[in-house]
Amino acid sequence: MIRLSLAALALSSAVISAAPVLAETHTIAPGEGAQERLQEALILAEPGDEIVLEAGRYALTDGLSLDVDGVTLRGAGMDASVLDFTQQVGAGEGLLVTSDDVTLRGFAVENAKGDGIKSKGADQIIYDAVRVEWTGGPDANNGAYGIYPVEASNVLVQNSYVRGASDAGIYVGQSENIIVRGNYVLENVAGIEIENSNFAEVTENLATKNTGGILVFDLPGLPKVGGGSVLVAKNAIVDNNTDNFAPEGNIVASVPAGTGVMVMANERVQIRENSIFNNKTSHVMLIAYTQEFDDERYQPRPVEIALKGNIYGSGGSAPDFPGGEMLAAVLGGALPPVLTDGLHQGLYVFDNVPVVTLGLTQVGQSISEAAPTMWEKPDEFSFKDLEPVELPATMMTRLK
Repeated sequence: MIRLSLAALALSSAVISAAPVLAETHTIAPGEGAQERLQEALILAEPGDEIVLEAGRYALTDGLSLDVDGVTLRGAGMDASVLDFTQQVGAGEGLLVTSDDVTLRGFAVENAKGDGIKSKGADQIIYDAVRVEWTGGPDANNGAYGIYPVEASNVLVQNSYVRGASDAGIYVGQSENIIVRGNYVLENVAGIEIENSNFAEVTENLATKNTGGILVFDLPGLPKVGGGSVLVAKNAIVDNNTDNFAPEGNIVASVPAGTGVMVMANERVQIRENSIFNNKTSHVMLIAYTQEFDDERYQPRPVEIALKGNIYGSGGSAPDFPGGEMLAAVLGGALPPVLTDGLHQGLYVFDNVPVVTLGLTQVGQSISEAAPTMWEKPDEFSFKDLEPVELPATMMTRLK
């Protein structure tokens, strides 16, 4: 007879209790009670579990939330599994995620009263092949943000579609280590916005029929300021001429219709190898923050901005800002592809295109005091490629 010592028994018990519980799959079907069944699955899920949405339309009247780490929410496809919030009560998000290592894939959120999908403090989150849409098109009453990760590290948004957001279709704010790639953003105020964030790549997206295609902003007064090291590359930024429908008072309400790329108060931004066509105000606009602020951490100017290898089509023929049409007329009927207010610190234009500067000399100066001239390129350039963003290998394995 083999006798186990008390120590051995204790050790074996500890090993058994530490063994991971097998991950479970929770399958949810549309129909009666779908709201309760889906929210219950999101609450009771354990790390490693997968919640599967069968194909169909889920009529929901309240927002959903997830606060369990390591959960995957997967549908049958962005046009097959639809979370329909048309009858939502209140003004909250369609889905709120506050946990880490979450994967959202292959489903749609329609007509949320507030933001479509918001993740806050959710590190290592993946949005893959998700659709967020306000089906009535541009409207100031639509939710502000479609896909909205904020205050996080290691964020991936790819292969997704957002339409109709009254602020930004895809917005990543106060975060770092970010990849936004292969998305289609249509008829939002801002197609894609990177705000108060560091180390971001915005690549191979289609931004069309927004008010502004891609915005890279930094704002004062937020917990995290000092955004920078942002790459905007290999995107198609076309026909972003939708009238601005942001509610009054929003910072993006000041974005002129017809803006391709706008950089405001950000550092080390590279705009490279993009195709930028038919944006009626400016293909690329560089501006300082114009409002008063008392945040000692904040610098309001664009710093070390580089443009290289971009392809520019027609545009700039109907600038949507005070005095814009007169300026275009003076310059031969259209603004050049690149417009700066003159307050930048370090502008490197490797593209063989003209640049116009408004000649402002002080932050907050009125555009009525502009003294427009063609910008003279420096003879020498200081330029170094940004380091590529690397997300954790564990995130990549979740995509397989």
